Amino acid sequence: MHGFSYQNNALTCDGLDLQSLVDEFSTPLYVYSAATILDHFHRLDQALDGVEHEVAYAVKANSNLSILRLLATQGAGFDIVSGGELFRVIKAGGDPAHCTFAGVGKTRDEMIYALEQGIYSFNVESEAELRYLNDVAGELGVVAPAAVRVNPNVDAKTHKYISTGKSENKFGVDFDAIPELYERAAAELKHVKMRGLQMHIGSQLTSIGPFVEAVEKVLPLVKMLKECHGIEFWSIGGGIGIIYQESLESGDAAWWDNQPEAERPLTVERYGSELVPRLKDLGLKILLEPGRYIVGNAGVLITRCLYEKKGLAKTFKIVDAGMNDLIRPALYEGHHQIVPLQKPANEELHKMDVVGPICESGDFFCQDRMLPDFQPGDCVALMSAGAYGFAMASNYNSRPLPAEVLVEGNTSTLIRKRQTLDDLIEGEL
Repeated sequence: MHGFSYQNNALTCDGLDLQSLVDEFSTPLYVYSAATILDHFHRLDQALDGVEHEVAYAVKANSNLSILRLLATQGAGFDIVSGGELFRVIKAGGDPAHCTFAGVGKTRDEMIYALEQGIYSFNVESEAELRYLNDVAGELGVVAPAAVRVNPNVDAKTHKYISTGKSENKFGVDFDAIPELYERAAAELKHVKMRGLQMHIGSQLTSIGPFVEAVEKVLPLVKMLKECHGIEFWSIGGGIGIIYQESLESGDAAWWDNQPEAERPLTVERYGSELVPRLKDLGLKILLEPGRYIVGNAGVLITRCLYEKKGLAKTFKIVDAGMNDLIRPALYEGHHQIVPLQKPANEELHKMDVVGPICESGDFFCQDRMLPDFQPGDCVALMSAGAYGFAMASNYNSRPLPAEVLVEGNTSTLIRKRQTLDDLIEGEL
């Protein structure tokens, strides 16, 4: 669920009129609901009751300091994939001892920084990386905590760009190679301590089957590593999908309950009920690494219609946000519901493309979609933009980055200033 709904025909975030934020902060504008972020974090945390666990938020989904601080105050851990993300977590008040460092290409400087800060574990993606980590830790005279990411060769049945658990993906170590790798590490790598095992099969999973398949496949391996190498934790990754199309009627919390069973989304309650019984007797700490689930439906990107262009084949609505602000539709055909800030007086829909100002044919938010006929000057919200929205934004076409606002209760706070033209060239010589 999320905090965005129509009230008195105006689109609101936790009851705050979004048009008032546009009037104050202009467009394009990202707006986030703190209540939604906290609700999703606590629901997932509660779904794993009965198992020692930690919810480690995947910083790459949305790395704004205010959002990281919000989660840190709730006791969240953090899944990081760069030294920069670790720096952000620390600046936001997060504890490095509750950070796991993933990613296939960690640099020497990043390893040194993470070791100096005392992170919980490096999630290692190859034997070469593990040996390099051992060398770096040896030079510093310390022992690096590590876990190997196992590739269980399970099809997540998601988009090919966000599927990570099959043998042809760049992530992780082949399942059958894990036992010997841990043996070699114990015998040869004196500056590495194998603290756990990690896996992550992909993102935006909308059914429980792949999760169960991966856990059941890796479970015997985890038990063996605990017995033979004394590992302390098992990270089962993230990947819980979100709803990219949902009713916006105020109070309609049960909307999905009225949909056909096959079309209902995976809930964290179902996720927990299926996985907790399989994990509770392990005697290991279970780590989860959600990103999209926590923040995806907690954010929108608001954009203003600049022009309408009607041709023989198409009607284009040209808006002031572009693929540099939200690249998901262009990058992997990501779907975002598009709704006007002012609810239309009638329900008549028109076929249109909603496109941005970037000089690329791929700069579109939807194509041939039936939408209300909003006009130049009107604002629309691209829903479910809280994850991999601003985090993947760029200055392509020398466009300043948009502002970000966090709504907490009835208060809105600017949590990132809109870039100026001078900001665009800062640092250039």
